[in-house]
Parts: sequence; structure tokens; C-alpha cells
Amino acid sequence: MKSSRRDVLGLMAAGLVGSVAVDGRLAAMPLQGTGPRRSPSGSRPNLILFVTDECRADALASYGNPICRSPNFDLLASQGTRFADCHVQFPVCGASRCSLLTGLPTSDTGHRSLYYFLRRNEPNLFRYLKDGGYDTLWFGKNDALAHESFPLSLTEWHDVPPKRPQMTGGGKPAWLTGAPLTMRFDAKIDRRATADYELLQMAIKVLDRREKDRPFCIFLPINQPHPPYLAPEGFDTMYRPQDLPPLAPPDLPGKPSYHAAIRKAYHLDKATDADLRAVRATYYGQVSYADWLLGELLEALQRTGHDKDTVVVATSDHGDYAGDYGLVEKWPSGLESCLTHVPLIARMPGGPGGHVVREMVELYDIMATFLDLAEVEAKHTHFARSLVPQLNGKAGDVGRAAYSESGYDTFEPQAFEPPLPGAASLYSAKHDIQNQQPQTVTRAASVATPDYKFIARPAGQSELYDRRKDPLEQRNLIDDRGHQKVKIALQERLMNRYISTTGVPPWDRDARETPDFDMLSDFGDTREATRTLLDR
Repeated sequence: MKSSRRDVLGLMAAGLVGSVAVDGRLAAMPLQGTGPRRSPSGSRPNLILFVTDECRADALASYGNPICRSPNFDLLASQGTRFADCHVQFPVCGASRCSLLTGLPTSDTGHRSLYYFLRRNEPNLFRYLKDGGYDTLWFGKNDALAHESFPLSLTEWHDVPPKRPQMTGGGKPAWLTGAPLTMRFDAKIDRRATADYELLQMAIKVLDRREKDRPFCIFLPINQPHPPYLAPEGFDTMYRPQDLPPLAPPDLPGKPSYHAAIRKAYHLDKATDADLRAVRATYYGQVSYADWLLGELLEALQRTGHDKDTVVVATSDHGDYAGDYGLVEKWPSGLESCLTHVPLIARMPGGPGGHVVREMVELYDIMATFLDLAEVEAKHTHFARSLVPQLNGKAGDVGRAAYSESGYDTFEPQAFEPPLPGAASLYSAKHDIQNQQPQTVTRAASVATPDYKFIARPAGQSELYDRRKDPLEQRNLIDDRGHQKVKIALQERLMNRYISTTGVPPWDRDARETPDFDMLSDFGDTREATRTLLDR
């Protein structure tokens, strides 16, 4: 990721303060929590945000998975705080990360697809931290900042293109043959020859060289366990498909239309249960590889002594179907919990270990938490809540719900993923479905409580699930007479949320008076344009 010198010149900082939290009604919330426990030197803590790509919460042992091994995520949880019920704001990389960095829902920003990132007139976490005296370092894929925002927000940034290993087994790929497109491949990859490992080494070099006069924030967004489903050697055979618990079956009644559309276009309607279990087994191998990378980072922190002055947060931008419902990867309008429920684990020096927060939180709470820890004040209205009190051992907010959004509609064609040119490839079918069948990606929104999840899909199939009795969301209760009161209550809660959080004005105000006409008045760029026009 590079920006030219021209991108840097002339960029102007804009900003705008306050923190509000909304849960059914608007309520003022203080930005500051109890504050971090200080390192011996008394300085502000360093911050590391380790973000996996497409890691669902139930893939980790500490979240109840009986098969997948994740010893380093589990170690981090034993040394810090595990948030048991964290949900993302959007099930696609770019939109989710834009919310994470702003503390704002998608409905407030319009960052609804993979083509709209945070621009120079928008606030973001890293820009706040950089302006607040932190060195901000980014090692990994983008999917969050417009190019013009990189020099404003970051001290240093690097990316490494994903390695493209030689696939084994011969033959043509599934997208050329009509075979089920499971996105699973066989190849031999060394764990230390991946882009993720190279990015990790960049972060570790910062820990090795770091002077202690300025605090740092490292953002490490790795690629794993994002498809294609392909795990390095040692992780590729770690799990046997036949040993896995049952997957959520395909072709369930009461599901949105994209389920059937994806299965048909990907030829997944021809996939067997064994095929889908193989996907899940490989996915778990990728999760365990991501866990190994986290372990390398934790070891480096301990070796350099930075474990004593650095807050580490490990999470993911969204989840993955990984075979559930006969599907793979994710979908722009999907709001199943396997996509929205992600791990969130944080370790703060001096904080209690083994603390579990059962109450619901939202991924963008990281933004408010990091600003709280850094003693930096936001300059825009946002809806994230600092989790510093929980890092100090307190319980979460009882009665809190989590809200997610998804999809885009035909009135906003600019948001659609365009058809891919040239020969068919891994993602051609995904792009083709949404352009040929736009009803499969229409807008939706959800509210999740500890007991239920309601998904409103105005142009399609709405959904209601009992989260306690039906964690895989297999029985849609939207038309069940015994759950109509629950549905109505959650509909109202979701409506109140939208009323209370959309269209928030900036903090700086404009003058109401009409300015005096003067062609030499200084209105920025318009002054020279006006003079040129009148001189014609």
C-alpha cells in the first residue's frame, strides 16, 4: 500500500467529541473508564490489535469448541479477559473494519461494501492515536482506510501479497469444471513461508527495536483463516473430518434466498457431507495456524519485556460459514451468528486473569477502549463503549444488545461487487450472483440479545432464533405464534436503535448568516475559481 507525496501534501485534519451509547434509547456515556493500570514507568500502555480474518467465535476452544486447538488464544484468555458474546457491525471485511475504527454503525457512515473506506474528512482510531502521540504501525491488508488517510493516520505501514502456492492433485479447478466450489485446496506450504508470517516478523522487529520514549500501537490484520481453505503443513492434517460434530444442514426451511442461490451457483448442491466436513477440518487447521502466529507474537512480547507495558487485543472482523448450511465463505447480506459472533480477548498488564464477560459487547467497542487506555479523547459522536472497566474485572452492561447490518440494494449499484473480467476464477460466481440476482444481497439488520436474534430483511426472508435452544440457528421462529411477542419487542428495539443513532451531525457548526458578496473573499479553493470566471 503506497501513497504518493501529492497524497500527503495539503491534507487537512478534521475532527469532531463526545461519546454516546445507545440501546433502545439515546443515553450519554462517559468516554473514560477506570483507566489502565500503569506500567512501572508510569507511561501510557502500548497497544496491539491482532485481527484474524473470518474467525468465528465457536472455532476456539475457550469458546467451547471440543475439537479445534487454540492454546494461545486460550492462554491470552487465562491471562486477561474473554468477552463471550461479541458481535460485529457488518459481515464483510471493509464495512466491519470501518465500524471498528470509528465506533459508528454502517447506517451512519455508508461504508457498506468493499469499495468505500475511511477518507481524510472522517475520524478513525489510528489517526486519533497518532495525533495523541502514539507511533501507529500497520502490517497487513487494508480494507479500512482510503489511500489519502494512510499518511494522516499511520507512522508506518506495509503489506505483503498473499503467497500463491502450487496446488497439488492436478486437473482443472472447480470453477471451470462444474464440480462443487468448496474453496478448499491441497498444497504444501511451510508455516514460515506465508505472507502472515512475514507480516508477523515485521511487528516483532518493532518490539525488538522499540525505544520507550513514545508509546506504539501495532495493527496486525492477518489473512488466516480466510478462504481459500488451505492450511500450512502440520496444520493441514491436524483434524479429521469424520471426528467433527455435525454441521448445520443445508436446505433448511425459512432461510433467505441467497442460501439456495449460492449452493446452485457454486454447485454446492452436489457437495456431500464429507466434502463440507473436509472444508471445516481445513478451516480449523487455519484457525490453529492463526493461533500459532499469535503464540509467536506473545513469545516476542515476553522476550522483549513488552508484555509488562502492552495491552494485547485479539479478535476477528467477522466469521465464516465453513460448511454450515451447505455454504462456504461469507455473504454480503448474511447475518447468521457464525458470521457476526467473533472472539474478543484482551490482556492488560496488571489486569485480572481468567475474567469472562458474559454480557454482550460489540466489535467497535475496541475503538473506545483503545482511546480510553491511551487517554485520547474522540472528537466525534460515536456509539462504542470503553471496555476498560471489564479489563479491570468488572461485569459488562446487563441488558445490552448487539446490532449488525448487511447488504446493499439496487438503488446503490455503486456498492455492488462488479462482475469479474476475463476467465472464471474463485470468486466469479460470488460476483455474478449479486449482479444477476440482486435480491440476494438486499439490506438487512439484526438485533441479538442473550436469548434471541431477530433479523429484519424488508425485501426478503426475516428471521427469529432462540439463541439458547438453537445455537446453530436451524429453526426460524419468525412465524411461530408462540414467539410473536418476542418478535414485536425486538422489532421495536431495532427501530428505536435506528431512530437514535442515524444522521448524527458533526461537532463543528456552520454560520447561518449569508456572507457578504466579495469576489476576493477567501472561501478557500473557490476564491481563485471565482476570479477566473469573472475575468473571462
